[in-house]
Amino acid sequence: MARQYPAYGLYLYGEGQYAQDTRGLKLTGAPVLFLPGNAGSYKQARSLGSVALRKAEALEGGVHLNVFTIDFNEELVALYGGSLRRQTHFLHESIKAILRLYKDHEAPPHSVVLVGHSMGGVVARALFTLPRFSPRLVSLIITQASPHQAPVLSLDTHLLEFYSAVRQRWVGRAEDLRNVTVLSVGGGYRDYQVRSGLTALPCPQDDPSKLSLVVTAVPRTWVSTDHLSIVWCKELVLATVRAFFDLIEPETGQFSDDPERRMAILNHHFIRHPVRVLGEQLETPVSLSGSPKTWSEVNTLRLAYSAPKEGQAKYFLFALSSRRRAYSHFYCRSNNLEMTSWVYGCTQMNGSMCVQAVDLSFGTELLPAYKVLTLSLSELSSVSHLIVVASNLNGRQFTVECEWQRQESQTISVPVPHVLSFGMSVSDVTLNSTGLRHTIELQHFHQVYQAFRISVVSHCKVTKADRLPNVYIMKVPWFREDSVTTSSIPSVTEISGMLHTSSPDNSAGVLLQLHTAPNCHYKVSVRTSFPRVLGQVLRFCGPVLPVYVAVALLLACGGQMSSVVRMGRPLQMSHAVARSLQPHKVDLPVYLLHLLLRYSWFQDGWSALHLPPLDALPATSPDGTTQEGLPLNEDWPRLLSPLLYVLGAAMAFWGSVLLRLFLRLLSLLLAPLHRPSVSRDCGTLHRRTQLLLILCLSVLGWASCGALSITATFLLHLYRVLRLQMTERSLSHMLNLVPEKQTDKDNGTGNKERGTGEKERGTGEKERGTGEKERGTGEKERGTGEKERGTGEKERGTGEKERGTGNSEVLDSKPKECNGAPLLSDSVLQDVRDDLQLHVSLSALLTLPVMLCAPSLIHWTRNLRYSVARLDPDPCWPHSVPLFIASLLLINCNTLTLSYSKTLPITSRLVLPLSVAMVTFSPLHLYRVNYFVSAALVPLAVSCLF
Repeated sequence: MARQYPAYGLYLYGEGQYAQDTRGLKLTGAPVLFLPGNAGSYKQARSLGSVALRKAEALEGGVHLNVFTIDFNEELVALYGGSLRRQTHFLHESIKAILRLYKDHEAPPHSVVLVGHSMGGVVARALFTLPRFSPRLVSLIITQASPHQAPVLSLDTHLLEFYSAVRQRWVGRAEDLRNVTVLSVGGGYRDYQVRSGLTALPCPQDDPSKLSLVVTAVPRTWVSTDHLSIVWCKELVLATVRAFFDLIEPETGQFSDDPERRMAILNHHFIRHPVRVLGEQLETPVSLSGSPKTWSEVNTLRLAYSAPKEGQAKYFLFALSSRRRAYSHFYCRSNNLEMTSWVYGCTQMNGSMCVQAVDLSFGTELLPAYKVLTLSLSELSSVSHLIVVASNLNGRQFTVECEWQRQESQTISVPVPHVLSFGMSVSDVTLNSTGLRHTIELQHFHQVYQAFRISVVSHCKVTKADRLPNVYIMKVPWFREDSVTTSSIPSVTEISGMLHTSSPDNSAGVLLQLHTAPNCHYKVSVRTSFPRVLGQVLRFCGPVLPVYVAVALLLACGGQMSSVVRMGRPLQMSHAVARSLQPHKVDLPVYLLHLLLRYSWFQDGWSALHLPPLDALPATSPDGTTQEGLPLNEDWPRLLSPLLYVLGAAMAFWGSVLLRLFLRLLSLLLAPLHRPSVSRDCGTLHRRTQLLLILCLSVLGWASCGALSITATFLLHLYRVLRLQMTERSLSHMLNLVPEKQTDKDNGTGNKERGTGEKERGTGEKERGTGEKERGTGEKERGTGEKERGTGEKERGTGEKERGTGNSEVLDSKPKECNGAPLLSDSVLQDVRDDLQLHVSLSALLTLPVMLCAPSLIHWTRNLRYSVARLDPDPCWPHSVPLFIASLLLINCNTLTLSYSKTLPITSRLVLPLSVAMVTFSPLHLYRVNYFVSAALVPLAVSCLF
């Protein structure tokens, strides 16, 4: 393994005496293998291994875990997919190596439990795509913040092909993997790298062995984590370790092979946590004992009991016969969080006491402040009384509150405000609380682009010190992404109403469950929060922004070309980016394509041309897959395309501003190393040098890494821009520059140096008209006496031109000189500034391919120490060849050459169709941005030559 995978490693975690005992690799525990994610370290397994070791030391019987971890060399597998397949093969070999360590054990394990963080969870599921992998080697996979639905950014084809193979295996052949239990945990809203909607497992809805949830819904956790801290979140690590130890069979010391037991344990620790100890064997029926004094029958609608400091046994009896018709549910809560049974259903009475009962505590739900049990009376037909145990034999004080409830009267439906109300409208409801629990159904709240600010104001007339706090739960019926908020009384609590997934059918709304205090008033207000709406849009549509940034920069370059065609000079970079803000020209054709593709005849023509399908963001619903296993597309992101276009243009504008500032600062640092220049051709390359560089970079890209050739070309072009920046600074500080109009007269050209043919002829006509006007002025001045002599002096002072021409200009006059050197004009400075504006826009555009290819370049440089000279596979080769050839040719480009080009008008018109194609085919395939940039730069390079 070391020779075949020199960059990877397999380690066993240990500390203290355990590390000394396992130095010889004689292992007896249950194997657990941790897989780091994108740029993750194998040392992240420390949290899991340390907590598991402490748990084993506290137990008796020698049951423990052997925590292994893999070093994937901190590769950027979320951005470069070329190493994902290699990691999967190494994981397979690691599992076989781990199981070989137990060959001398009496009861050796037959499988390994995998814990994968981020892309490590995707690699764990990819194991089952290997042709020689046996599914029996892995029976349980727990993933943390792993993007199972789709990659966050699709920067190369290998990443998408890897995801497609994994999806096809787990969705298309799901029946073969029903014995494999998979738990996926998302990080919540603090995870800005992988949104929790992507962590939902793509699998059939009827698969009972697959479980997806958000960490805010995990009992005893109830908090959101960022992408890294989910690995060492203490509450989540404790839940994971407790589940592992419950999965171990005491007889063998290894993990259970029963899929139903695995799912029951995972449900216990990650979903419901019913307080009663899992697997506790109880007699059916249960015998209850106690003196008649310990039994109390409750005839009121509500019970509020506080246990005294003195230890005593206490049972409360609720008769069902008189409550079945008037009420539908029985609700009870207690802040005694001991893991014991506490609610029973009586099946046999003896006077005022119950002698036989059935345990009803298994439905208990654990909340941050107390445990809650809600019983449906329709399911208790064989029970005559309900029994609530409030004994505190250990002298511990707690509070028990119970009541009869009518669910219909305690459920209120409130329509949420429209998403475009901008917080101006509000939906509110007032609860005069006579109960302990209320449910508010937020109608029409089922899409991820909706975001609300929910305010709950509680007020009580009488303040009690022992009053239980309020608990507000936002329940999402279609996905386990519940969020829990705790508040005191009285208080003003604000809840963020946002979703990780959309409702599949838009039929059910979000439920706001309020566990309240009796005899208090509550006011719930719901307002649209525009900043949070914008945040949701960026969270779900953020991967599209690089495409719109590229479109804005490409259209800015197109504006520069059009300006050169019309006026002979480019626009300023900031003005060009501002003029590129034309969403109607880009998004409208895309809308029309989506509409036309709904017709079968257009789809047939599209397929006949072998065109790829239109790109759209994946569905935001947790089960949004087609029958073929592909993600569904939704329409609402297309409606937000103008907003995304504006955001992308803003990023392009400020990015160009920062680039220009960076160039100025860098040119200041490099200026002492270069001789001052006044030529617009500074930093250019000879034709032979260009051909030699093209050959060398082609060989370099083929032999090493295509991204290296692109980066080298970008640096050469950047050097050209820096030289222009230094030349512009030198010319702007010169004191002997002749004004442009004066120099034009001295040279006898009658036109501007940078003008095109049409502009030169127009200027000549204007100057000849000026000469006729001067002759008329001379006739008038000769009749005025002293005025005539003054005018003559002025005319003689105008130089050689007016004295020698009289009626017309002398075209062959010599320019003025200073110490034998011709004077520089303002036009030279303007030429350099025009070239600088053109090349700054090209540098900004070339920055995108460099950034998109950076992950593969980083991966290649990190593996150089392992004698890996050539990147395999290389996502940038051979597609990078046209890009760096065009970039090298554009180094010598200037506005004067472009102004005389015959192909520039056609090239400038190609920019808009390329921008439309980029928006159409690149949102889910960001690597295609490089193709469209190349398609725009190649014609521009040709325009510089012809």
